[in-house]
Amino acid sequence: MKKKSWPILFFCFSCSLILALPAGTGCNRNGGAPEPPPGSPNEVVLTSDQVKKMKIAVATIDLQDVDDTVLATGKVAFDDQKVAHVYSPVAGKVVKVMAQLGDRVKKGAPLVVIQSPDIGVATSDLGKARADLVAAGHDFQRQKELLEAHAASQKDLEVATDNYHKAKAEMERAQQKARLFHQGDVTGQAYTLRSDLEGEVFMKAVSPGMEIAGQYGGGNPLELFTIGQADRVWVLADVFEIDIRRVKVGSKVVVNVASWPDRNFDGKIDWISGSLDTNTRATKVRCTLDNPDGALKPEMFATVKIFVDEKKAIGIPRSAVLRFGDQTIVFLDRGPKDGKERFERVPLTVDEGEGSKWLVVEHGIAKGDQIVTAGAILLAGMLQ
Repeated sequence: MKKKSWPILFFCFSCSLILALPAGTGCNRNGGAPEPPPGSPNEVVLTSDQVKKMKIAVATIDLQDVDDTVLATGKVAFDDQKVAHVYSPVAGKVVKVMAQLGDRVKKGAPLVVIQSPDIGVATSDLGKARADLVAAGHDFQRQKELLEAHAASQKDLEVATDNYHKAKAEMERAQQKARLFHQGDVTGQAYTLRSDLEGEVFMKAVSPGMEIAGQYGGGNPLELFTIGQADRVWVLADVFEIDIRRVKVGSKVVVNVASWPDRNFDGKIDWISGSLDTNTRATKVRCTLDNPDGALKPEMFATVKIFVDEKKAIGIPRSAVLRFGDQTIVFLDRGPKDGKERFERVPLTVDEGEGSKWLVVEHGIAKGDQIVTAGAILLAGMLQ
């Protein structure tokens, strides 16, 4: 009875190719190089012509510049030095809106006009405080003169002094409140709110006729506009506790987002949080990226590749590495013998991370070995 040959599966790291060949078979005359003569189970012996026909390429193993990486997830955010969240300091009714979504506004440009009774109250309070201060000042001066003439008591002067200080403090409070309101343009009870910086209107949540709360009146004031520049953005990423020691300020990052799957956005880390999130056991890092075309938009989810621990290590091309059953293997060129080339299958351990075009060798081969970089999958198919 003829013994049945089962196929052997090989996986190529570089091309994600799975090749199935019957065990013990090789190339015939119709398909290329003939099957080599029998030898070691881990060795393939070829003539020079066979090597050329199979396009076997060999390179010397050497130290390579390897960038290890840490992968993190994050979210795109505004650079807070280039964005303003606009609130109204006064409560009242919106009577006119001058800025619309997408508008480019200059610093100081009018955004909205609000009819506000707060302005009248603040103006009235300021006037009353001035009058009270003048009256308290006159009383203080009069009591001081009477005491010097022995016509008043020390107690009367102390009361007048206290009243004068209270009136002065109330005057300062009224001035500060009026100054806050007068950061915009005030005409009667109409308040014109202006932009604090130049930029694009990214968000608008106000329309004519709306009643809005003021920042200084208590309650929950509404953000009326978000204005800013997105030519430079942040990506806030979460780095897990185990990787924190490897990440440093200044580390290079490459960011990818779903909207642009084939595009890499380069940046660097400029801040690392000093604390961990108690739930995720991760710390926040902030990456700064140039965004001249506005492709990165705030609130986009992002994958962040952080380049760390640049070092020299024995590295081999991904095209050289195969998966043989449960082993990771390469083929080494053992040199000529009896006029033929010998290639040996060698198991090894590599770091299969995505940080470099090289796979870092942890065990199995050494610097100076001759490794097959092209055609390894054909050699694997010829093993007995």
